[in-house]
Amino acid sequence: MPLADLLAPNAVLPMLRASSKKQVLQELAQHAAQLVDRDQREIFETLLQRERLGSTGVGNGIAIPHGKLPNLAKLCGLFARLEKPIDFESLDGEPVDLVFLLLAPEAAGADHLKALARVARMLRDPDVVEKLRATRDATLMYNLLTATSASNAA
Repeated sequence: MPLADLLAPNAVLPMLRASSKKQVLQELAQHAAQLVDRDQREIFETLLQRERLGSTGVGNGIAIPHGKLPNLAKLCGLFARLEKPIDFESLDGEPVDLVFLLLAPEAAGADHLKALARVARMLRDPDVVEKLRATRDATLMYNLLTATSASNAA
């Protein structure tokens, strides 16, 4: 599944302002609620529940918070570059500045895991990460994320 299938052009936040992990999750939930026409609180609670199992900060300044929602029509992604890195309780202890939120239907199963793997693979590419950190242009970020995804799918 190419990232263009789950990341809309309006789902890229080039300069998200937040001072804590909780605030990042709240901001992401607010933006995601508009994208999927769901209650912000429901999304936020789903993300918090997942974080209680262990941080989704995967290292190298990257976090991939995710969760499943009942009656969600399809997988949905949201990418944010934080204005300032914040503590996300990451595996490597490094602060996070790049966040890719992934929401999936409750019954997504393997599709959810495949999408998570695709996002993680893309964000392990040092060239992609460097370019994402170097720009504040949402369109450029979207093009970079979706073009990279397409080339990784081949």
